[in-house]
Amino acid sequence: MASQEFRSTLHHMTQTTPSALWNDSCSVQELRASIENNGAVGATCNPVIVLNVLKKEMHQWKDRLAGLVREMPEAGEQEIAWRVVEEMSIKAAELLKPVFDREKGKNGRLSIQTDPRLFRCARAIVEQAVHFDSLAPNMIVKIPVTRAGVEAIEEATYRGVSINATVSFTLPQAIAVAEAVERGLARREKEKKDISGMGPVCTLMVGRLDDWLRVVAEKQDILASPGIFDWAGVAVMKKAYHIYKQRGYRLRLLSAAFRSHLHWSEFIGGDVVISPPFEWQKKFNDSDVAVENRMERPVDPGVVAELLKKFADFRRAYDEDGMTVDEFDSFGATRRTLRQFCKAVDDLGALVRDFLVPNPDA
Repeated sequence: MASQEFRSTLHHMTQTTPSALWNDSCSVQELRASIENNGAVGATCNPVIVLNVLKKEMHQWKDRLAGLVREMPEAGEQEIAWRVVEEMSIKAAELLKPVFDREKGKNGRLSIQTDPRLFRCARAIVEQAVHFDSLAPNMIVKIPVTRAGVEAIEEATYRGVSINATVSFTLPQAIAVAEAVERGLARREKEKKDISGMGPVCTLMVGRLDDWLRVVAEKQDILASPGIFDWAGVAVMKKAYHIYKQRGYRLRLLSAAFRSHLHWSEFIGGDVVISPPFEWQKKFNDSDVAVENRMERPVDPGVVAELLKKFADFRRAYDEDGMTVDEFDSFGATRRTLRQFCKAVDDLGALVRDFLVPNPDA
């Protein structure tokens, strides 16, 4: 357990290493606890999270949902649903504003996700990103790393939006994001536009790469060593981190999609963002995992070799040239995640529908 001078294990990490903690939820109750007890300096909002918050905290939101129905008499369920996303994001951003001011934009941001259904249209993504950026001074906007998303990341960055790349699992995606951000920043610098307060990040959904390789193994009857899948996303994240440092990219990596403590403990000590849901934060604080620098510790070469040998999709994820930008949309983890995110948008709309058209049989 952490030393008594720290409030928690995660507080120990945030106070003694460069690793930043963001809360993977916009629940004000959870975020406040994460800030006060664990040293969190950021948070995330998206339709999946909003749906979960509403299910747990509907007593706090039902009057506001009813009010939006009255205030927006011509709005459909999706328009109202996205207004809820915006309002939750604004509330969470207010809690983080003191951190944002203190750290001059590097942290203290609320990460709000663009509509995943727009993943094929760069123009529409950029328009929504610019709108979301205007909601609060400390917004960071999530853009999917699809073919159109890479184009949108450059343009949104050029327009002064701090981006958080999402639907991202692989080294080729992480490099494409970094290069797109660098192009956007360079365009701003050429026109003498300020970049000093921008704080872009690139998420790697490490657990979702692990999940996808498990699916591949099942589909293709591949027998792999026990526990090997737990290291796939970790290996990609560590390789991407070293490349980012070598090349001096002006954004940080963010670890998301937690499946085990490795998605936290193996990245401690890196200048990265670690973004677990609040429930995972409680698990980490209750664990006996020591806070020590493991980011520089390489993944067992034998594990990497087996993954490379047995899984073509790991080779695509781990090799810098494993995929072209045009191939991002067809990657299994991308399709799987986009489908889940789009379904969450539909489910959030269905929840709002119960306020628009109450069930007479209920």
